[in-house]
This record gives sequence, C-alpha cells and structure tokens, in this order.
Amino acid sequence: MKPLNDTGVKRLNREWRHRTEGRLALLLDDVQTPFNVGAIVRTAAAERVEHLYLAGATDAPTHPKARKLSMGTDRYLEWSAYARGVEAATAARADGFRLVAVELADEARPLHELDLLGDVCLVIGHEDRGVSAAVLAVCDAAGYIPQLGRVGSLNVAHAATIAIYETRRQAWTAAP
Repeated sequence: MKPLNDTGVKRLNREWRHRTEGRLALLLDDVQTPFNVGAIVRTAAAERVEHLYLAGATDAPTHPKARKLSMGTDRYLEWSAYARGVEAATAARADGFRLVAVELADEARPLHELDLLGDVCLVIGHEDRGVSAAVLAVCDAAGYIPQLGRVGSLNVAHAATIAIYETRRQAWTAAP
C-alpha cells in the first residue's frame, strides 16, 4: 500500500462528490472564538458545505485567526452574517434548509438516529452556552453526540465536525 498522489486524491474526491446528495449548510449561533470558526470552516470546505449562516458574535471566516486555522479554505464557502440567530435561521429556512440543532436539549435524540437526509442546516451554538433558546425554538429537530467519558461536552469545532460527517455518512449509506 502506498499514499495517493495528487491525481489519485482528486479522482477519489471526485468519486465521493458524485456519490453525495443533499445540500448541507451550517448556522453558527454566537460561536465567538475565531480559532473554532477557522476549524469549522476547514471541515465545511472539505465536506462541501454550501453556506455558512453566521449569527450574533460569530467571527467572520476572514478574521485573521480564523483564516490561519482554516488555511484560507474560506474562499471555497459562501457565508452571510446576521445580527441575531433567529434572523439567520429564517434565512436558512427561506433557502430551503431544514434546521437541526446539535445540542443537549430535552427532546434531542442521538445524532445518528436523526434523519439528516435532504437539505439540512446544522445549527451549532456557543462553546459554553450552546444554541440560544430562541434559535432552538425554531429548529425542526435537535441531536446530540453520545459521550461515554466523564467529560460532558466536546469542543464546538469537534462537535461540528462529527455532525457534518454524520450528515454526509447518512447520504452515502442511503445512496443506491
């Protein structure tokens, strides 16, 4: 076994793009740390997220610290900023997305048990406070990432990565 060369990587990525259906977007609700935004942007660009809806105090992907971590991959994404999370949620819904919060909430189900097929906008909240109550109230569903250890939460960028991958995984396994 040997590593793929650049041509092999491009061929592999093209194959997965053809196997992937459904649009995917992210709503970042007060994700304040630019390093977290940068990490989320890099994953979003790698997994073909269509749009980022930035709400509240979320730093723009062009923030110097975010760009440093994303390694400039923000150029592959479209994004828009909103003063409040509910405004961003309204815009995402108007663009045809179903809103799914990644949040520990009373009606949340394990993320892998949710139907994440079709056009989905994953809603990611503040590192400490999570998704705001106002935004959570307008979401269609909420899912959480089961955890087995003594730590009760993940870094927001890592949680976003897991949720993005789970959404794509469901599309890949559902495809004929």
